[in-house]
Amino acid sequence: MSGIGTAPELPGWRHVYSGKVRDLYVPAGDDGAGNRVLVVASDRISAYDHVLSSIIPDKGRILTQLSLWWFDQLGEIPNHVISARVGIPAAVAGRAMICKKLEMYPVECIARGYLTGSGLAEYRSSQTVCSLPLPAGLVDGSRIEPAIFTPSAKAEQGEHDENITYEAVEQTVGADTAEQLRTLTLDIYTRAEAIARQRGIILADTKVEFGLDPETGDVTLGDEVLTPDSSRFWDAALYSPGRAQPSFDKQYVRDWLTSPASGWDKASDAPPPALPDDVVHRTRERYVEAYERLTGQAFV
Repeated sequence: MSGIGTAPELPGWRHVYSGKVRDLYVPAGDDGAGNRVLVVASDRISAYDHVLSSIIPDKGRILTQLSLWWFDQLGEIPNHVISARVGIPAAVAGRAMICKKLEMYPVECIARGYLTGSGLAEYRSSQTVCSLPLPAGLVDGSRIEPAIFTPSAKAEQGEHDENITYEAVEQTVGADTAEQLRTLTLDIYTRAEAIARQRGIILADTKVEFGLDPETGDVTLGDEVLTPDSSRFWDAALYSPGRAQPSFDKQYVRDWLTSPASGWDKASDAPPPALPDDVVHRTRERYVEAYERLTGQAFV
């Protein structure tokens, strides 16, 4: 993570882990037996399995506030949030949550309601997605009805997640838990897709993560939920199947990195270059627009 600094020191908390965009802390003096964790969303941005040296201003606050809004919309589904205000260190206010410490399942739970991305690549070669057969004649952006559960196995940082079959999920977590994960994932997608559509946004697909709450025994929604980093949002007014759709996420970043202007070869081992100011600005604008259109609230 060269060029992006280190996780901040926070009074009363001890840093234990940094992912691509999040830093995790436990209460100072926690010997591992505690049940709380402070999840801090940074302004870092990743693309093509690299953490970039540039940051996107306010990205951490946008992701945190949007996740909290969605957790409220999905109120009856257990989630890991304890507090987003009380007990939050001032240095990370607005971009941190105190959460329950879950026993996370090693499965990325993905729901797809539209065909695109890696699913489209598999479909073109086998007319399947995660080995699930789909109708013939679908194109980039085609709607999949009903939505499908297409899990992947969590990879180590810097590696690609690997699409797996539902049977592989059953072998990993057991049949009963696998069914809960699939049912919850598709329920979250279906409800969120309807909410987003009312606001002129198409939710093409989303990734959620679950863990076991050791105190309640419940399968519990963790991490972030339904943000531009974990979901593919499209502008319904611009939707046109048969081509790549403009999206509310880091598409400006991906497009610039793979353009001649960046001079970067993503197949190489070289880290990506710093982003130009205009790419940073446009990417921030897309994150803010997604937040404001979904929630109906101004981002301040």
